[in-house]
Amino acid sequence: MTQRAELATVLDRLAVDELVTAYAVTVDDGDWTAYPGLFTSGGRADYRSSGGIEGEAGQVAGWLAENLARFAVRQHLIVNRRVRFGVLEHDTGDTARVRADYFNPMRLTDGNGSAAPDLESGGRYDFGLLRTPDGWRIGQVVVTEKWRRTSAGR
Repeated sequence: MTQRAELATVLDRLAVDELVTAYAVTVDDGDWTAYPGLFTSGGRADYRSSGGIEGEAGQVAGWLAENLARFAVRQHLIVNRRVRFGVLEHDTGDTARVRADYFNPMRLTDGNGSAAPDLESGGRYDFGLLRTPDGWRIGQVVVTEKWRRTSAGR
């Protein structure tokens, strides 16, 4: 591999990492207008394993907005990121697969602004990414929840 190819790969890895981080921050901050912009046209998200829906990014943003509104505090920690670049139309690096684990602590509200029990969950994200003229975007993300608990259950 030439130095130019190695540099391009490093830059792609940084861009992919930034996209995955932007995904977490967008969900945690409830920026539902920005959420679909992280995806390709027709990009999809699948939250069925955690009791959610599967659908086009705009539809899922609406579902997330409605269902996460009851949490006063949300924080994603996405770790153990494994990035693999793929081939599309004979060009290396036009696609990427990212497998990453997540830990997601959240604080429920009781509807009156008071803190209710905490909810924590963990699992894995599988991102399918595509290089577009606007940079890397999510074609598909699948959430696989592996566990959850509330502070009341400790």
